[in-house]
Amino acid sequence: MAAQVQAPTREYRTATMDSRRWEGYAPRPDDIIVATYPKCGTTWTQRIVDLLVFQSAAPRQFGAASPWLDATFFEPIEVDLATIEAQTHRRCIKSHMPLDALPVYAGAKVIHTARDGRDACLSMHNHLLGFLPHMGARIAENAVAEGAPVPARLATPEHPRDFFLQWMDGAEADDVGPELPFCEFEQTYWRRRREPWLLLVHYSDLKADLAGEMRRISDYLEIDTPASLLPELVEAARFETMKSQGDELLPQLRMAFDRGADRFLHQGLNGRWKDVLTPDDLARYDTLIRRKLSTSMAAWIEHGRLGAGDPSTLAD
Repeated sequence: MAAQVQAPTREYRTATMDSRRWEGYAPRPDDIIVATYPKCGTTWTQRIVDLLVFQSAAPRQFGAASPWLDATFFEPIEVDLATIEAQTHRRCIKSHMPLDALPVYAGAKVIHTARDGRDACLSMHNHLLGFLPHMGARIAENAVAEGAPVPARLATPEHPRDFFLQWMDGAEADDVGPELPFCEFEQTYWRRRREPWLLLVHYSDLKADLAGEMRRISDYLEIDTPASLLPELVEAARFETMKSQGDELLPQLRMAFDRGADRFLHQGLNGRWKDVLTPDDLARYDTLIRRKLSTSMAAWIEHGRLGAGDPSTLAD
């Protein structure tokens, strides 16, 4: 087995996730872990990695082949581990864990995609509203069976501002519980941003320069993508293309969301909060970011690498 370059230092258990599911993970030296705070471009990044690994723009069911290993309400851990163990291609594994919960081994690559917290929040609002009725009950029942914390609020407010205010209540908390608030979650990655096995990507940069970011990811993964092929892969990774191919890429979502992948791959936009939040709401968010994040990290979270600079060169 490859040498471990980072051992988990903290355990996380929530109604939907359990970091202990990584204990049975048998690493391979070229594994790729896509790890993000929820609704920050996880699926987009997984699709980009899939395109680069296979060097093909053909639609593939990458979601089932790239399991969310920490999730407790889809498959038993034995099934997920068997899925990745049977794979003969270079593996990509999804996580929504903070970095200090993940085991990282020599040769592995971790890609962390970040996004402005306001955008992640509003995207999560659509995500939760799209759940089919049985999903909330399934999550609660699973949490009870796993002995995990049962979510206090199962009902999602219809209005996005009401959901944002709930999200802020959690984000402002200083008594960190089993589920890290947004700022604390992102800090676990920011602190290790200069590690050679970690690449920080930003949703805004993917929107602004998808070709440039895909080339950057390809180089980081040490994949020699021909210049002649890259435009075809970029086109396949565009949000509009993914949405049009949603049922081919993510057919399993039909069991969880109304309209399946069409609901899950919603709009792919940033800035929707500008038409939803009040000036007082925005001031409250700004106060949170200034209190919990350094100046450089706050700039990165809001503007990405193209706006704030390369995270590996920015001061704390």
